[in-house]
Amino acid sequence: MSISEASKDELLSVVEVPSGVTASLKNNLLSINGKLGTIEKDVTKLPVNFKISENQIEIRPYGSRKKDRAISNTCKTLVRNMMRGVQDGFTYKLKIVYAHFPISVKVKGNEVHVDNFFGERSSRVSHIVGKLTKVNVTGDDVIVEGPSLEDVSQTAANIESSTKVKQKDQRVFLDGLYIYQTHA
Repeated sequence: MSISEASKDELLSVVEVPSGVTASLKNNLLSINGKLGTIEKDVTKLPVNFKISENQIEIRPYGSRKKDRAISNTCKTLVRNMMRGVQDGFTYKLKIVYAHFPISVKVKGNEVHVDNFFGERSSRVSHIVGKLTKVNVTGDDVIVEGPSLEDVSQTAANIESSTKVKQKDQRVFLDGLYIYQTHA
């Protein structure tokens, strides 16, 4: 075996597929299916080869440089998060904080409306990312849940950034919705 073949074998990353989870790859669309639903990811632009067998996914980068090893580990983490999401799901919690004007949060379709923010008449609107992402309002908490870590975290970030205070001192005007807990 030559040196280049040995180094390419070292770059191979293997992710074990747990029981109750199935993985498939069709037309560069990686699908992971579990009890909480199906997550699909387009892997066309990732410079790695995926090979799926019965209970494992092999990830092999195109090259053998340090950069290729980093890309391989990133892909491995993406696949692990997808598998973890379809099994257990991800949860982000946001706290509603206000000093004078009581903020009300409502979910309408695939949008979250924040009403009465600093006494504004119009609602601040943020979008819910992903089909399987759910947003619930309970008391002073907004709970974002779903199987896709990317969708859940982006939805929570959209809600938090929609209540950003502009042209005022943010140390004084603390009203808004803030992420305070992540359960990944």
